[in-house]
Amino acid sequence: MTDQRERTVLVVAILASFVAFLDGSIVTVALPAIAEELGGDVTLQQWVVDGYLLTLGSLMLVAGSLSDTFGRLRILTAGLVGFAATSLLAALAPTSELLIVARALQGVAGALLVPSSLALITSTFTGAAMSKAIGTWTAWTGVAFLIGPLAGGALVDTLNWRWVFGIVVVPVVVTLVLVTRLPGDAHRGTDGHAHVDGVGAVLAALGLAGPVFALIEGQRIGFDDPFLLAALVGGLACLGAFVWWESRAPHPMMPLRLFRVRAFAVGNLATVGIYAAIGLGTLVIPLVVQEIAGLSATVSGLVMVPTTLISLTLASRIGALAGRFGPRPFMTVGPLIVAAGFLWMLTVREPVDVWWQILPGILLFGLGITVTVTPLTSTVLAEVHPNESGIASAVNNAIARVAGLVSVAFIGVITGGTLDVDGFHRVVVVTAGLLVLGSLVSAVGLPRRPRAGLDAAAS
Repeated sequence: MTDQRERTVLVVAILASFVAFLDGSIVTVALPAIAEELGGDVTLQQWVVDGYLLTLGSLMLVAGSLSDTFGRLRILTAGLVGFAATSLLAALAPTSELLIVARALQGVAGALLVPSSLALITSTFTGAAMSKAIGTWTAWTGVAFLIGPLAGGALVDTLNWRWVFGIVVVPVVVTLVLVTRLPGDAHRGTDGHAHVDGVGAVLAALGLAGPVFALIEGQRIGFDDPFLLAALVGGLACLGAFVWWESRAPHPMMPLRLFRVRAFAVGNLATVGIYAAIGLGTLVIPLVVQEIAGLSATVSGLVMVPTTLISLTLASRIGALAGRFGPRPFMTVGPLIVAAGFLWMLTVREPVDVWWQILPGILLFGLGITVTVTPLTSTVLAEVHPNESGIASAVNNAIARVAGLVSVAFIGVITGGTLDVDGFHRVVVVTAGLLVLGSLVSAVGLPRRPRAGLDAAAS
């Protein structure tokens, strides 16, 4: 019976995170079609991506606190229902403005899903079993990033871009059915009293929104615009105030004491570089295949299929090996493999040969990310007390999303506002540089061997 419950928990955790990550990836191949129908350029494309990431990243920390307070399943269920409703709203949006609003609301619902699903795993599994379960979770949720472009491309070419949002409702309904099979909300981390850090949430949202607005709109209205400068300075001030508040708040949504744990601090620092690179790469590759190579949305998704197979084949095994040998070698070598894959794409020239100039790099991308992500997730959570697993996973996922959010906002600055071959090469170099930084942080900061963690204390 326990084995059956553990399997159900794992499937629920995978599906809940899958829909949140799928929505972040499936939209990339639909961006040209969205811009064509609703009117817009690269600025609209950036907002469709970052509108989702902005609320997802800024509210995920609050969601982690809610998960630890009210229980994983309660928050997970609320997130699933909200995600289905906002996905339908995005699918039916008649204008670009309403689509961006719907994407932001999707991010609110998505923020409830990821920390709760991962906390379900860390509350159910322990030791090597937890590492293996996280490996499985990573493989399947990682597949969402990879299979999303293929599914999205097929939907855009055969039906309409609106279906990339509508199709997400199907796995949501399946997940809700499976949640009813779990025995109540057994995973409550606190006494059930709500301690929501509203001030921190507002400061985080404003602190992220200001700089992101400045970076995206700067190419259109000019970086010397007074309103834009005010948004940038005001946002940065709010970020500073957020850190100050979190160090003094009685119930902070991002407990700074977690960063005193070496593995947690180093893992999150590495996350910044690695996921900023992933955000750049996964957005720009489908755009290059469609807008520079002139191929279909389906083909732009098809080139990512081999990475899906690599992740499914190796992620669980990598998780088990990382539990045995420690995360340091994997988190050092993995980002370098991904960096090599992006540097290969410097061979891109017009006319673009996708199968020689891009596909080999994507194969290295898939291998390197598979080697990296499972050990990274295990590292961040291994030494955190199980009662704080929800907020710890929320912090890591929020940092990952915010890193992607900011890197996507920088695309216009990096490319000069035009995605041509030279602009793509600049993106590739920046992406590789971010990955090398992530590798160096892991090599210098992580211990050579795994540590025992808090299992004994928890018991």
